[in-house]
Amino acid sequence: MEPRTTTRVSLTALLGTPVTDAQGHLRGRLKDIAVATGPDAGKVAGLVLKTRTGLSIVPSQEVMETPAGTLELRSANALVPLKKEESSYLYLQQDLVDRQIIDIHGRKVVRVNDVDLEWLGRGSAHLLRVAEVEVGLRGAFRRVFKGMLPRARLEAISRSFSPRGIPWQFVDVIEVDPARRVKLRIEHERLAEMHPSDLAEILEDLAPAEREAVFTSLDEEVAAEALEEVEPKLQKALLEKLGEERIADIVEEMDPGAAADLLAELPEDQSDAILEEMEPEERQEVEELLEFDEDSAAGCMTTEFIYLGMDATVAQAVQALRSFDDDPENVTEVFLLDEKRVLRGSVSLARLVMSQPEARLSVLTEPRVLSCPADMNQNELAEMFDKYNLHSLPVVDAQGRMVGVVKADQVITFLREKL
Repeated sequence: MEPRTTTRVSLTALLGTPVTDAQGHLRGRLKDIAVATGPDAGKVAGLVLKTRTGLSIVPSQEVMETPAGTLELRSANALVPLKKEESSYLYLQQDLVDRQIIDIHGRKVVRVNDVDLEWLGRGSAHLLRVAEVEVGLRGAFRRVFKGMLPRARLEAISRSFSPRGIPWQFVDVIEVDPARRVKLRIEHERLAEMHPSDLAEILEDLAPAEREAVFTSLDEEVAAEALEEVEPKLQKALLEKLGEERIADIVEEMDPGAAADLLAELPEDQSDAILEEMEPEERQEVEELLEFDEDSAAGCMTTEFIYLGMDATVAQAVQALRSFDDDPENVTEVFLLDEKRVLRGSVSLARLVMSQPEARLSVLTEPRVLSCPADMNQNELAEMFDKYNLHSLPVVDAQGRMVGVVKADQVITFLREKL
């Protein structure tokens, strides 16, 4: 069998190329390239030609490149009119060039300047495939100077620019047309694997329509994590096209403190409507937080923390950790409360790990437990975190009952907003 070889060619260079039949008669010029989506994503499904009678499409395996640089049809009968309802493809020139895409590998948003394709040698069912998208000056140069320079000269000069390509497997295409969005290769699982901060940055960099397309595609948990990381103005923008029921599903997945902050920024009638759609337990937690001054310790605390009674053992603490519904990475200690919910102590996770299962937490508790009143202002709160090098701080009411925990990241956010 003849070995497979590859030849790289840019979309810009291919567009406008004459397409002839086996007898050398001109049948049209290349207008666009249709790429498959779904399981066959990246494979060129067909070439779109501009002919005397309109647009036609031919399967990629029916076209070959000639030594002269033109394209030749293997069979003239393979050329068929392009139907307007043919929407199962991604058209590189129409749908991709000049559009924003998500570079999953680089965790950023970029704009496509060109597309590099590969001709595969003999023995392949698909002779042309997408190799990568060009997001640097090389692709921009090709497009600006196409038609001003001979093709060979243009390619030679463009190669002097450093390539900035993204392999096709690291590209997520954003389609803002609702009728076609589900047919394009937005691999939401890969977005869900991103750190919420990276996903938030991507949402901030996108144009409004693309941002909406990405955010509405996320499941509630991922959307909630991303929403917690963006600025209040963008939070409202992301939610404005969603119904109250969908927003409630997302808010229920948020940290209660972050959810309260979000609802406090919304118009009161919208906030009330969202609360009505929430489950009773989550709604009660958020409503209690909404009563606090947002500039106080209670205003930035979370009510999600692990606590046990004074007679609890290490084994019970481990079981409580396993059953914890919130993000376990946010847990740094287990708190001890008496029957009146008064704070009596805390045990760090490091100490739990080093202790025997039957050991009582009351014996392991820290000798001094710092806490702050619910009405402490955020400046004083920041001073406490700095003075004692804290990762978290319990918040108590006037009777000493624990009502929540302030995390270090909340304090950091507050300090950044002051800069």
